[in-house]
Amino acid sequence: MGATKKLGFGLMRLPLTDPSDFTAVDVEAFKKMVDVFMEAGFTYFDTAYGYHGGHSETAFREAVAKRYPREAFTITDKMPVYDKPTKEGLSKIFNEQLERCGVDYFDYYWVHCVDSFIIKHTEEVDAFGFIQKMKEEGKVKHTGFSFHDTAECLDQILTRHPEVEYVQLQLNYLDWDDEDVQSRKCYEVAVKHGKKVMVMEPVRGGDLARLPQPAEEIIKAYDPAPFNASWALRFAASLPEVEMVLSGMTEMFHVTDNVAVMGDFKPLSDDDKAMLARVADFIHAGDRIACTGCRYCIAGCPMEISIPDYFSLYNEAVLLPRRKRGEQQEKYKALGEQGGAVADCLSCGACAERCPQHIDIPRRLIDVKNALE
Repeated sequence: MGATKKLGFGLMRLPLTDPSDFTAVDVEAFKKMVDVFMEAGFTYFDTAYGYHGGHSETAFREAVAKRYPREAFTITDKMPVYDKPTKEGLSKIFNEQLERCGVDYFDYYWVHCVDSFIIKHTEEVDAFGFIQKMKEEGKVKHTGFSFHDTAECLDQILTRHPEVEYVQLQLNYLDWDDEDVQSRKCYEVAVKHGKKVMVMEPVRGGDLARLPQPAEEIIKAYDPAPFNASWALRFAASLPEVEMVLSGMTEMFHVTDNVAVMGDFKPLSDDDKAMLARVADFIHAGDRIACTGCRYCIAGCPMEISIPDYFSLYNEAVLLPRRKRGEQQEKYKALGEQGGAVADCLSCGACAERCPQHIDIPRRLIDVKNALE
């Protein structure tokens, strides 16, 4: 696969007809984005069973599978082991995914969101064996898993399951040397085991596009021309064992900007990487919450608190001078009036069990409350 084709369309943050309803995918807007993406020569799409409450897969069917010949695109889907399906339930979910996506095989199929908490159930139901069986039957071309945990845990899993071909990792310049996420160490473990890497969260859920002003000033002083997200995409794509970099694109300008950068891809220089390390150091100096906005936590919350939105407000506020926090405080108040408020949190921990970043969500919601009330 050539370097110019390393951009994949991540289908976790699609355009919506109703911003308050995460299942209300704007399929017509998505179709237009798909057409621009495909016309630029990019073909890779990545979805999952739970994205947009299942509507990501059906949106893919309507926008891609029904409108393009099967050989014109590649599609990745994933088995939601975090929902703890039974061994018998794996086939039911897989067949449902084929139907939702409108295809008779997947080019790539992952065990989804594997970590030290879910690996026991994953192996009890033999999810790795199941995806290998689907490959043998021709229903899957390539196998792997997406991963959120330590390099040590990854090394153990790859030692036990050498049959998988790919590992999908959270990898970006902010998390590269972060001791919690361990992007660099996980990448090095995957390479040691001879696995190619698919990259998720290269722009950190949008954080590396919407930088705090002092961090953005570091970039603009170095080179004012490129947009912020392009640096993040190029960082991930510059790594030699990275085969694909996913970008969760929500608006048309995300597509046009991303295909422009990745269609004329230029690897980062050592000076470029040093500049991005300074940006990362600045952001890490603040007490930010390492949320990527995946929204898995909301499905586990009995009070339906919009946790990622509160964390986003907090991260904006914590990097601002205290005198400028008024706008975030107003948004915080409005968010509580629209739905579940931070004060409604029961501290049950159901959200934290579903968090790929292993954030202690109930504790961090207290930080949000203290900062913004």
